[in-house]
Formats: sequence, C-alpha cells, structure tokens
Amino acid sequence: MRIAFLGIGLMGQPMAVNLLQAGFQLTLWNRTRSKAEALIRHGADVAETPAQAIADADIIITMLENGPIVDQVLFNKELPASFKQGCTVIDMSSVPPQLAKQHFARFKDIGVNYLDAPVSGGTVGAQQASLSIMAGGEKAVFENCQTIFSALGKATYIGPAGSGQLAKCANQAIVGITIGAVAEALLLAAEGGADPAAVREALLGGFASSRILELHGQRMIDREFNPGATSRVQLKDLRTILDTAQSEDLTLPLVQQTFDQYQELVDKGYEEVDHSGLLLQLEMLNDNRTLNDKPTTSPYNQPDHP
Repeated sequence: MRIAFLGIGLMGQPMAVNLLQAGFQLTLWNRTRSKAEALIRHGADVAETPAQAIADADIIITMLENGPIVDQVLFNKELPASFKQGCTVIDMSSVPPQLAKQHFARFKDIGVNYLDAPVSGGTVGAQQASLSIMAGGEKAVFENCQTIFSALGKATYIGPAGSGQLAKCANQAIVGITIGAVAEALLLAAEGGADPAAVREALLGGFASSRILELHGQRMIDREFNPGATSRVQLKDLRTILDTAQSEDLTLPLVQQTFDQYQELVDKGYEEVDHSGLLLQLEMLNDNRTLNDKPTTSPYNQPDHP
C-alpha cells in the first residue's frame, strides 16, 4: 500500500513520521519542499507536485490548512492529478462540511473512495499517535482504512460524507469557547489576588476540569504561546462553524462572541500565536492587565511588536 501524504506542516509532519514508522510507504508533497525533504531520512519519497505524489497512490491523505487549498491541490486545473481507480482519498484537513459532501460526490463519479476525517489532539496528539479521528463517508471504506488510522490515533465513524467535518465543528466550538472561559477565569482569579496557578490546580480536581484547562491553562500561566495550533486557524474553524450554523438557520451566540475575540486578536497581528493566546486579547481588552509578570513567549515577543 502506497500512501501520498499532502501537507507536511505542524500536524502533518509528525503524522507522516508515525505512518513511516508503522511501515507504510509514503510519497510526500508540501508547498515548502524542504519540510517534506526533512523526512527522507525516515524513508519517505518526495514529489515535485501533488499530481506526481497521487499518480501511484492507493491512499491519498491531505492535511492542509483550509478547504480552498484542499480543493486547489486535489483538483488543480493546471496540473491535473490522475487518481488510481479504486484508490481512497482521506481528507484529514478541517474543511466546511458542505465541501466534504461535494468532494465525496465528485470522487464517486470517477470511481475514487473518499472519507472526510479531520482530527483533534493538536501537535502533541500527532506526535504521540493519539489523535481523535472523526470520519465521514461510506462505512466499508472507513473500515478498510483502520490500519492507517490506528497508526495515527483512534478513529470513530460518525456517519455519511460531511459528518466528520460536522464533528470537527463541534470539537472546535468547544475548544474555542473553553479557551475563552479558561482565560477569563484565570484572569479574574489573578486580579482578585489569587494565584492563578493554584486556582488551575484546584479546578483540575473539580467539575470544571478539562483538557483545555490542563494544557492551555498551563500555557497561559507560563505565557508560552508558540503555536501548537494557531489563532489564525482557530478563527478559520469558528468561521466555518458560523457559516454551517447559518445554513441550518441556527444562532450560536457563544461561538459568535468567541469568533469576535479571535478576530480582534488576529486583526492586531497575532495570527500566528497559539490559540491559547486568546488570553492576550483579553488582557488588551482589560487595559493590558496581565495574568502574571512572567515574560511572554510567542512568535511575536519582539520589542517592536504591538
């Protein structure tokens, strides 16, 4: 089984390494070729174009930033790819559910299987092969891909095409809103004179405990905002959630409020900070009162950054 893996970024790189270590043959493509070439020592081949990577692949995995990029890479009009009959495309990117449905139908017409299978778990989950994988598509195709999924984490079949992306929308709604709640709770505690680190420790033993409080709460206390997942991507996912909600005539006020705060953070130039960096927006909203006096570590800790 030969796998084409398209997108060797923060998530794609450790995922590709885990597949290589599991014994799969991989041909990699990435817009910045050097990121793919770094995995040659692990046994990977590197293609010049997506079409070259796809040509002999039984499985094509995409781990790209957004729906338009996935669309452009898979259906490039200038360098069209030729898909092997009966191969399977697994889109592990986060794209709109409606786009996933369109891709499913488009591939079905040419005899290619398709799963939308976005992931949750961040770079830590990718490195540890403990990702939560949410898959939509035909169940038989999902079951045939279990050996691949097991090298990356735990996969759950959600339902027909687009269902995996709906589950990812649900995931990102909870993640974004909870990051905001943790930031507000810790800043409130700190401003009232409590030690935010001690407050976090206490809350981890109670009903408010969550993975977000555990990991991102610690990031906030450490003021460590180098990205595992960027605020720019979190904002994109929240936009997808709101667009999907609108198509279903739903109003999601908490998602909207969280989106607005991430939008302000990104507009101020902090698009590459970790999404736990929403704390920075909250601090700026409160006259730059900070959680603690620790130095901030982020892609933007230079003195001349606003």
